[in-house]
Amino acid sequence: MPTRECYHCKQLIEVGEPHDCWTTTEAALTQDLSEDLREAWDRLRETAAELGEQRIYASHSSIMFSRKSCYCFVRPKKSFLEVCIFLGRAVNAPQIRRVDRTSKTKLAHLMQVRHRDEVEAPLTDWLREAYQHSENRPSPVGAKSAKTAKSVKTAKRVTRAVPAKSGNTAKRAQTAKSATKAKSATKRIAKRPPSR
Repeated sequence: MPTRECYHCKQLIEVGEPHDCWTTTEAALTQDLSEDLREAWDRLRETAAELGEQRIYASHSSIMFSRKSCYCFVRPKKSFLEVCIFLGRAVNAPQIRRVDRTSKTKLAHLMQVRHRDEVEAPLTDWLREAYQHSENRPSPVGAKSAKTAKSVKTAKRVTRAVPAKSGNTAKRAQTAKSATKAKSATKRIAKRPPSR
């Protein structure tokens, strides 16, 4: 029977056979951890869970921590836990191995945890900061421009509603406007090439 290779797990699957390698559990991802890594994982999960209401779930090879959006994920490896924390700023610290910009408002900070004693400040402070930052979702791209357009329309309406200036102020404004027009007309004439 013909087979195909799964793009994610590289397993050969018979054509038509159901296959979902993305569906997994925390237990499945953490079952082969060493004692030190298991203790580190338990402490990390407990620390994150204490931050408040959120969703903790397994997806493919990671365990995700999410509020309105994912603020952290952990990838259990053979000799360490790869921890990725999403912050709104770049942090320079010895624990952080790499920082990648993932969006306009998020930077992914990658680090490796090998022991439960590493799950303390500043890592726990970054977790808290990421948890709080994930609540402040940016508004959709079109929303800001629509809001700006609305405020411009309102400003135009208000300007139209204001009565015309009276007396000397209005005359001075009209004179200044006429002078500006005359000046720009003079410049245009000066720029024209001489007629032959």
